[in-house]
Amino acid sequence: MKKEKIFDLVSQFAIPILTIGSQIVLSLKYPQWALWLNLFAQPFWLYSTWKSYKKVGQIGMFINTVAFTAITIVGLVNYWILK
Repeated sequence: MKKEKIFDLVSQFAIPILTIGSQIVLSLKYPQWALWLNLFAQPFWLYSTWKSYKKVGQIGMFINTVAFTAITIVGLVNYWILK
C-alpha cells in the first residue's frame, strides 16, 4: 500500500475524530485544549483540501482551511503565551 493511500485513510479518521473532539472539549469549557486538538487536525485538513483543490479546483475549501489554521495558531498564542 502506498504511503499516500495510508495517509488518505488516516486522514479520513483523524479529521472527524480530532475536529469533533475539539468541539466537544470546547463545549465542556476547555477552549485552550480544544485549540490543541483542532491544531492537530489541521495537517489532515490541509492535506485533504489541497488534494481537492488539485483534483477538482475547490480553492475555497483550501483557503478556508489555511485561514482557520492561522486563527487556531493565534488562539493558542493568546491562551498559552499571552495569558
